[in-house]
Amino acid sequence: MKIVMQTNDPAALAFAQALLDGEGIAFFVLDVHMSSLEGSIGILPRRLAVPDRDAARAREILTENGLETVEGAG
Repeated sequence: MKIVMQTNDPAALAFAQALLDGEGIAFFVLDVHMSSLEGSIGILPRRLAVPDRDAARAREILTENGLETVEGAG
């Protein structure tokens, strides 16, 4: 799995998930339950991971739709 995005914005994360789902790219959201540890103040970003084989395409899709991606993570 490669991390392709990290964000504190739940709307951006939901948008990214919808985009990847629409393209048939499997994904996994990491750190979803960290809000219970951080007190729900939103300081810890959620990370979006995809299979290694889909990372380049996922980054391309996200970037084309105005979302920031991370490179080389995972």
